[in-house]
Amino acid sequence: MRKILFITLLILISGEIAAQVPVQNQFSQFGSSASGMDGNLYDRNGNPIDTTAVIDASTIPIGLSSWTIDERFGIITEVPVDTLLYNFQNTNDTGGPTGHYTYLGNLGSPRISHVFFERKDPSQLFFTDPYDFTVRTPQDVVYTNTKSPFSNLTYYKQGGGEYGEERFKAYFAVNANKRLGFGFNIDYTYGRGKYQHQSTALFNGNLFAYYRGDKYNMHFSFINDNLKVAENGGITDDRYITKPEQIGDGQKLDASEIPVNFKSIWNHNTGYHGFLTHRYNLGFYRDNPDKNDTINTEIFVPVTSFIHTLKVDMNRRKYISQDETKNQSYFENNFLSPDNTDITKQLIVKNTLGLSLLEGFNKWAKAGLTAFVSHEYRRFTMTDTIADNPGQRIPTDYVENVVSVGGQLIKEQGKTLHYNVTGEVALLGEDIGQFQIEGTGDLNFRLFNDTVRLEANAYIKNLNPVFYYRHFHSKHYWWDQDLSKIMRTRIEGKLSIDHWKTQLRAGVENITNYTYLDNTSVKYTATTEEKETVTYKNDLAVRQHSGNIQILSASLRQDFKWGILHLDNEITYQKSSNQNVLPLPDLSLYHNLYLRFGLAKKVLKVELGADVRYFTKYYAPDYAPAIGQFYLQNPETRYKVGGYPLVNAYLNLHLKRTRIFLNMYNLIQGDMGGGYFTAPHYPLNPRSLKFGLSWNFFD
Repeated sequence: MRKILFITLLILISGEIAAQVPVQNQFSQFGSSASGMDGNLYDRNGNPIDTTAVIDASTIPIGLSSWTIDERFGIITEVPVDTLLYNFQNTNDTGGPTGHYTYLGNLGSPRISHVFFERKDPSQLFFTDPYDFTVRTPQDVVYTNTKSPFSNLTYYKQGGGEYGEERFKAYFAVNANKRLGFGFNIDYTYGRGKYQHQSTALFNGNLFAYYRGDKYNMHFSFINDNLKVAENGGITDDRYITKPEQIGDGQKLDASEIPVNFKSIWNHNTGYHGFLTHRYNLGFYRDNPDKNDTINTEIFVPVTSFIHTLKVDMNRRKYISQDETKNQSYFENNFLSPDNTDITKQLIVKNTLGLSLLEGFNKWAKAGLTAFVSHEYRRFTMTDTIADNPGQRIPTDYVENVVSVGGQLIKEQGKTLHYNVTGEVALLGEDIGQFQIEGTGDLNFRLFNDTVRLEANAYIKNLNPVFYYRHFHSKHYWWDQDLSKIMRTRIEGKLSIDHWKTQLRAGVENITNYTYLDNTSVKYTATTEEKETVTYKNDLAVRQHSGNIQILSASLRQDFKWGILHLDNEITYQKSSNQNVLPLPDLSLYHNLYLRFGLAKKVLKVELGADVRYFTKYYAPDYAPAIGQFYLQNPETRYKVGGYPLVNAYLNLHLKRTRIFLNMYNLIQGDMGGGYFTAPHYPLNPRSLKFGLSWNFFD
């Protein structure tokens, strides 16, 4: 708590100092948010933004604008302002705002979406992929231009005492002048969890700066993440949750008393990420007559940009296991025994050079065209055993270099049609022959006095599996494999009708050489005079499915309103052609029924309601603590997870700059029979009260 108070004091002092810095006019081409929204009018947590809200100076400071950038060229994407409290109670839910994630129950635990079209490709930063709840990439950083120093403090609390969970977030932005700004973002999560030895201590912080001139533009960010997670391997028997009368003395145990598989295992990931994108523009000045002013001003019109982007990632993963007896009985292999720790390191440096002919510098330039070349250096360090001396270990480096070329055709201007097509191919190095072509587009038009938006995205990718699919050496798992490239083809469309509050999305994907982590646990049978006992020792391997797998997905979001009564609905249907290799739930549902009204002359805005998340039963992926990744269940012991409605009741309050929520989580715990799991052997937290507070400072 002292750390939180210190950080808060630092932010407020910084704001007072920065208030002495004069700030000039803002950039009209920038967006308008400090909280991280995307261009589809959804915030960074997936919550829809009510665009009918009236923005006033008591909620968001006048002149505030924000944007994000892409990692390849530093292209700016405006982000809109979220001024309402809608779904604030779900902004701290590891399961996602509409319950689309499989996770381990407690706050900040590893997760994977059970909606396939929401899953990201595995990255070279393999071990932090399951922590996207808190880990941020350069394109997640929100840059803010503000006339006065802006700060936001957010605090979440669940439960109390020894098993309480907390999260603190702070955001600060200030401008030195109209072109130069900087700030920082802090996110600290402590998810103790209700079960033994499952705590998460997650820190993510970033510093950012930018300069926006006519000819020179620059964006910089530095991100640090420190993720320490205690691994309990799940509870020893699901019946402690599903059928407590059948186990032990028949008495239902408190969550903290239920035995778990491990008590002395941790995964610790540390990362440092530097990012710089800058460009120099060639162009000309022309008159810009302002219809509201009699004085003509000149504006700069860029024609050509020279672009350079540098990205540096340093990661260190430490696996700590201090119970050698348990290691021998639980895992099939103990390659590095009796050492307690194995360490994996990686360094990735990527440079991209681009030359761009920009859109709109004359009437014939209907789209922008960019050519680029990139070089990526990768170094992976794993600790190997020395031949003929298994007790001695030495770090071993694996170095990879990749040279790629590509191009982009993009149209962002105008109100009707926009598109972005990017292609890239690897010419030299480890990934030679790898290519990907991706395209997005949207068409906006009026129909029956309403705005209709058609969006489409498609890609074809032929990708080399990431390094840790090809090589991995550790205490319990060890492989070196020559894998084929993964071919993925997807096409997806989306229809949005704003007035009806309707969104319809549908898509299909085909995958060849789908690469995944498989459970290869080994069966042991012991026979005595009394009985036969079957046990399994844990093992894992990388597999490729050489055939084709098709995934069909369709979703409908439809919101209704009758006076102060609201009902929001989201239905997602998906089908995998191979449930043994790529299991998915057929249906995922989200429904939110609430009252929205104002009190005290509508100065205080109130939401009172309850929501429910539900997905049909399927063979949900298991979790492997020794590698910190999700993998298939053991085919001989697998069982289906799901079919349990997670119901939460909540109260949201919004008073000018302040938001508050109270949330009763897992309201019907145990009342529907079965167990409340999203991942095998990892129950959700039992019923508990959540609290959240968010406060803006900008005077």
